[in-house]
Amino acid sequence: MESWDEDGVRAQIHAMAAHDPGRKRFGAHTHQYELAPRLPEAEIRAFEESHGVDLPMEYRSFVAEVGNGPAGPCHGLMPLTLPRQEAGEEWAVDGEWQEDRLPGRLAEPFPLTAPLPGRIGAPADVLTRGTLMLAERGCGIFIRLVLNGPRAGQVWQIDPDWGGFVPVSPGFRSWYTDWLEGP
Repeated sequence: MESWDEDGVRAQIHAMAAHDPGRKRFGAHTHQYELAPRLPEAEIRAFEESHGVDLPMEYRSFVAEVGNGPAGPCHGLMPLTLPRQEAGEEWAVDGEWQEDRLPGRLAEPFPLTAPLPGRIGAPADVLTRGTLMLAERGCGIFIRLVLNGPRAGQVWQIDPDWGGFVPVSPGFRSWYTDWLEGP
């Protein structure tokens, strides 16, 4: 597993911020191109043990070697172990974050074996078991990391009203670096 270059990632984020002083890039007004400190190994391990999961290495190494959000795709990465500082403003993302931390939810099997395009008839919370919400695109659309099963490590987007629940990246590293290198 290739390590993350913390200094390189932070330099890229700093350059992105310098080229976007008005915070016009999608999500920049939310995450402000700020990256929180890394999480200590003991805190990551405690999260995994309390939820009965092994985080995919690309994501696990990011929070251990680079930072615990928020600078990232969409409206930014959600923190792993503690709610957002702004939590309580009644954003849907905060409710989704809390739901992921319900006992046993993350350890449940991911129910899909193939993408589910189009409008979703089933309740979204049934489909998202075994996944960790990474980010919010807005309008009830969330980016989720599959934690177990044959799709473990993949990044999927759930848009219950229009787009379904479909993969958007083969892994966290490519999803995040695509954002770093994007326009």
